[in-house]
Amino acid sequence: MDATTERVAVVVGGASGIGAAVAAGLAAAGWHTVAADLPGTDAEVHLDVTDEGSVAAALDAVLADQGRLDVVVNSAGVSTLGNVVDLAAEEWRRVVDVCLTGAFLVLKHAGQRLSAGGSVISLSSLNARQPGAGLAPYCAAKAGLSMLTQVAALELAPRGIRVNAIAPGLVVTPLTQPAMEIPGIEDDYLENTPLGRSGRPDEIAAAALYLATADWVTGEVLDINGGAHLMRYPDLNKHVLAAFS
Repeated sequence: MDATTERVAVVVGGASGIGAAVAAGLAAAGWHTVAADLPGTDAEVHLDVTDEGSVAAALDAVLADQGRLDVVVNSAGVSTLGNVVDLAAEEWRRVVDVCLTGAFLVLKHAGQRLSAGGSVISLSSLNARQPGAGLAPYCAAKAGLSMLTQVAALELAPRGIRVNAIAPGLVVTPLTQPAMEIPGIEDDYLENTPLGRSGRPDEIAAAALYLATADWVTGEVLDINGGAHLMRYPDLNKHVLAAFS
C-alpha cells in the first residue's frame, strides 16, 4: 500500500452536498475517507459540530480505528434569511453556532489529533468577503471563519499542520436549493458571475484535494466562484419580496 492510500481523511458534513463530493473525491484519489454528519444521516460517523464532546468523540473514534488522521474537512453549514432589525437572536445563534463556533470546535480537536504534516480545510463562502442583504449571521460567520483559518495557520505551522479554506460561490446543493426555487435569484447570481454559470460540487472537491496535498500552502482562503467576487452579490430580499408579496 503506498503512502497516499494510507492517508486518512474525515469529512465533516460529508453526507450530502459539497461534503459528499469532497469525500468521494478524496476516496477516488486513494484516501481512506470517513464521512461524518448528524445523527440520522447516511454517514459512517455521527456528530454535531455545535457539541464539543460529540466532535472530540467522532475524531477519537476515527483515530482509534485507523491509527492516524491526516486531513479533516469541515463542510457543515446552515443559513437563514432575515434583516438584522427583524432577525430573532435564536436564528443568529443557530447559524453562527454551526458555521463559526462549530468550525472552531472541529479545528480545535482536529488540530490536537492530526498527524504531523496534516491539514484542516474549512468550507467558507463568497459571503466571507461579499455582503448579502438578509444574510447577516451567515456573512458574519463566514468572514470570521476566514480570519480563524489564518490565525490557526499561524498557530499550527510549527507542528507542520496546514490550515486552509475554500470559499465557493453559487453551487446548487441541498443548502442552496430552496433559494434557487425563488424566481429571479439564480438568474441574478449568474448575471453577476463573469464565467456565467454556477459551480459543481466536484469542482470544490478538486480544490479540497489540491489543498490536502499542497505542502507549501497554508492560511489560504481560496475563492472558487467563477469570478463572482469581482461583481456584486444578488439582492435576495428583492426577489423574496417579489415572490411572496
